[in-house]
Amino acid sequence: MNVTTTSTGKLNATLTVEIKQDDYQKKVEKVLADYRKKANIPGFRPGMVPVGLIKKQYGKSVLVEEVNHLLQHAITDHIRDEKLDILGNPLPIEDTNLDWDNAKDFSFSFELGLAPEFDLNISDKTKVPYYKIVADKKMVDRYVSDYAKRFGAMSQPEAVQDDCLLKGQFTELSKDGSPLENGLNAEGTFSLESLDAKKTIKALTGLAIGDIASFNVNKAFKDDFNIANVLGTTAEALKAGTGEFQFQIEEITLVTPAEVNQELFDKVFGEGTIKGEKEFKERIKADAENMFVGESNRKFYEDVKEVVLGKSKFDLPDEFLKKWMLSSQERPTTPEEIETQYPDMKDSLKWQLVESKVVKQHNVEVKQEELIDFTKQMIVNQMQQYGQAAPMEQLDSIAENVLQNKEEAQKLTDQLYSEKLLQFYKTTVKLNEKEVNFDEFVKMLSKK
Repeated sequence: MNVTTTSTGKLNATLTVEIKQDDYQKKVEKVLADYRKKANIPGFRPGMVPVGLIKKQYGKSVLVEEVNHLLQHAITDHIRDEKLDILGNPLPIEDTNLDWDNAKDFSFSFELGLAPEFDLNISDKTKVPYYKIVADKKMVDRYVSDYAKRFGAMSQPEAVQDDCLLKGQFTELSKDGSPLENGLNAEGTFSLESLDAKKTIKALTGLAIGDIASFNVNKAFKDDFNIANVLGTTAEALKAGTGEFQFQIEEITLVTPAEVNQELFDKVFGEGTIKGEKEFKERIKADAENMFVGESNRKFYEDVKEVVLGKSKFDLPDEFLKKWMLSSQERPTTPEEIETQYPDMKDSLKWQLVESKVVKQHNVEVKQEELIDFTKQMIVNQMQQYGQAAPMEQLDSIAENVLQNKEEAQKLTDQLYSEKLLQFYKTTVKLNEKEVNFDEFVKMLSKK
């Protein structure tokens, strides 16, 4: 058997595998001999079926299977031994002269797309913005108000007034104001504070249990209130409908906020943890900003990617990759669809090549003990989210069970690699730190 690679361009090559009769003959004969021993053909005793009949019935399929087996191993071994850095998978070149019935020797060719050589443009001269999200006074005051309401007193007034929470039945209406046939009907809860339309607030104020108000849900609520989620549907579905609903009140709840004093501080953060309103607000500000670190890091990572790819000028075997994408689609796909998808795929592949080079050049690795510690911390965090204390004495065995699942182990390994790469970027590039409040951050993201 002979395997060769011939360059056909800067980033393209042809891999050819030549398989001779001697490469497969003994194995084919052995398999056919085993078939003969086990064959149960009417008119012949077991093991006495003529060799010619066995070859006629099974010879071609056994030959194809063995040649394909040799072919796959030859390709894999050659790529490994020659250290070929390929993209995608080898694509077979169709041979219209292939004759399984008569040929003794076979030759197969494959197109290869090769990864480019390039310099890694990541250093302390690489300037990347880092947006630190700060909790401004407006946000801190809102958190204080939310805590006061959460630990406030609840009552059931006879009529709707400010700060009330309403529960009731939503019924979608047709254009003439009658209930829409097959329209949306759902029970939902919202507060008067979530409403933006003064007209709707006025229409609800003063109503009692059993009373009905009609309004357009797409216009009545504030932008940051997800009324679609309350109604168990999607924003797209709501916009596609009439938007007009009647709301029949079932419950009216008034929340009287707790006083902002030591009793509230103790309820929120534990007895004696916080002393005074100033310290209370400082703690809220610190906790809020800590929650935003993940958002800042995600934005930073995307900016690193954009800056580095902008500086990394290297080509890819575009035509090969388009052919490979077309061949690897699970559903029927046209070349025109591939042309549309390719730019995003190209950027993604370029970034994979960059990060692969970072990992190799800077010895970024995930050790088993690090993976175990990372898994244990993940378990602790998940249990804390549900208000549960992690059984510290059982963490090792729980982590071991989690990592026995190969898919979960790979997922956690990828997450840890991502964290290590993020840390590499933050300590390698020049951070251009900018402080923004959350609203400014959201606006900035929406512009992209």
